[in-house]
Amino acid sequence: MYGKTHGKPPGRTRAAVVSALAGLLFAALPAQAAHAATTPADTGFEAGSTGWSAYSAGGQTAASFTEAGGHSGSNRLTHWSASAYKVETYQHLSGLTDGTYTLSAWVRSGGGQNSAYIALRNCGSAEQRTDLPPTPNGAWIRLVTSVKVTGGACTISLNSDAHAGEWANFDDISFTSGTTGLTVKGGDLSTLPKNEAHGATYRGATGTSGDAMSILKASGMNYVRLKVWVDPADGYNDKAHVLAMAMRAKALGMKVLIDFHYSDSWADPGKQNKPAAWAGHTYSRLRTDVYDHTYDVLNALKAQGTTADMVQIGNEINAGMLWPEGSTDNWSQLAGLLTSGANAAKAVSSSTKVALHLAEGGDNAGTRWWFDNAVSYGVPFDVIALSYYGYWHGPLSDLQTNLDDVASRYGKPVLVAETAYAHTLANGDALENNIATPDQLVSGYPATPAGQAANLRDVLNVVEAVPNGRGLGAVYWEPAWTAVSGSGWDPADPASGNAWENQALFDHNATLLPAASWFSHR
Repeated sequence: MYGKTHGKPPGRTRAAVVSALAGLLFAALPAQAAHAATTPADTGFEAGSTGWSAYSAGGQTAASFTEAGGHSGSNRLTHWSASAYKVETYQHLSGLTDGTYTLSAWVRSGGGQNSAYIALRNCGSAEQRTDLPPTPNGAWIRLVTSVKVTGGACTISLNSDAHAGEWANFDDISFTSGTTGLTVKGGDLSTLPKNEAHGATYRGATGTSGDAMSILKASGMNYVRLKVWVDPADGYNDKAHVLAMAMRAKALGMKVLIDFHYSDSWADPGKQNKPAAWAGHTYSRLRTDVYDHTYDVLNALKAQGTTADMVQIGNEINAGMLWPEGSTDNWSQLAGLLTSGANAAKAVSSSTKVALHLAEGGDNAGTRWWFDNAVSYGVPFDVIALSYYGYWHGPLSDLQTNLDDVASRYGKPVLVAETAYAHTLANGDALENNIATPDQLVSGYPATPAGQAANLRDVLNVVEAVPNGRGLGAVYWEPAWTAVSGSGWDPADPASGNAWENQALFDHNATLLPAASWFSHR
C-alpha cells in the first residue's frame, strides 16, 4: 500500500521531529513565523522537508513525514497514521508582488479521508483549495489551485483529515505567477424537450420546482450542448428543436455547443449510419451534404441571434463518420468530410470554435493516431474534444496523460465533451441501466450523491490542471434525462426506456443533486 509498509510508515526522517516542534510553535505564533521567502523551499522533499512545518490541533504532527518513493526524485511527503489524524503541512511565503499565483502539486491518495486537499490561504483573499482524488492504482495526479495575493504574503497548505491507516502523498510542489480556471462548465440538454413533453418536472436542491435549465444555470452551468440529427423518427433533436433550445440557453446568458451527428439517430464509435436521405449519395455528394446541413443549422441559429459558440463536426468519430465512405479506413475521404463541416461552420461565423470529438478519453495512443492523421490531411480544427467515463475509459491518470499530451502535441485547447457518473444503482424505470452493479463502479467513487459529486469534481480538476491554460472544461452528459415514460433512448420506440437516469444530476425524485454545485468550480 502506498504511504505505509507493514502497518507503519517507513523511511521516516528527522522531518517528523521538526514537524512536531513546528506544530507547537504554530499553535502559539501566527503563520508569518513559518518559512519566509518569495519561493518555496524543498519542493521535492529531498532535504527532509526543510522549510516546511506541520500543524495539528490534536498534536498529531508525526502524521506528516517524508519517505522514499517520490514522483520525480527520491522522496515524497506522506500523511499517514495508525490512528485517526488531522494534519497540515505548510510553508509561508512573504515579499510577494501582489497578483495571481498558482500552486501545483503531484499527489496520490488511498481515498476515504474526511478531506485531503492542497490549498492557498492567508493570501489576502478567499482561501482556494483543490481536493485530492482517490488513486488506488498508485498513479500520481497533478493538481492546481490559484489565488489572488493581496498584501505580499501567502501560505502553501497541504492537508489531511483522515481515519486510521488512510494516506496521502505530495511531491514536486511549485508556486508560480498566473491563474487557472475553467471556461466551459456545461451540460448536454438534448433530451430535455422530450422529457418535458412527457411530463418531467424538476426541483432545485431545496425542493422548489423550476425549469431544469434555469436550475442548472443557477448552479453555475454556463454551456449547453445540443445534438443535431438530420431526420429523427420522433422529431426531437432536429433543427427546430435545436433552435428553440438555443434560444432558451442564450436567454439565460449561456453559451451553446452544437453537436452534429450526421445521422438520423445515435452516432458513436460503434455506429456511424448515414441519414436515410443521404444513403445513396456518392462521396462527392456527401461532402456537399455535410456542408449544406452544417451551414443550414448554424446559419439559422445565427439568424435568430443565437450564433453557436462551438460546434462538433461529428460525434465520437474514433472510427470515422458516414460509414463506409467516411471510415478511418479511408482517411483522405474522412478528412474531406470533416473539412466540409469545419468550412461551413467558419463560413457562418469565424468566431465559432470547431471541435473534433473522440470517445476513449484515457486512450493516448488512439488519440494521437487519430489526430496525427487529421493534422497530416490538413483538417482544420480549434478544439480537441474527448469523452471520458471513468468506468469505461480508465483511471484519471490516463485522462490526465492524454489531455496534457495532446494539448501540447497539437497546440490546441482540450475539452471533456462528455462525462457522467452514477448517484445510485437503483433503477428508475424498467430498462437496465448502463451502470447497474457495484463491480462496474470506479474504485473510490461509490454510487451515491457524494460519490457522483466527487467524480465530477475530480474530472474538472484534471482538466483545470492541463498546462498553459489549455484545459477548457467539461460537459456533463444529459444531466436532466430523468426516467419519464415515453422519453426513451430509441427515437423509433416510445417504450424503449432510459439506461442513464441514475447518472442524471437530478435524483429519482427530480431534485437537484450535490454534484451540480461543481459547475461553480473556478
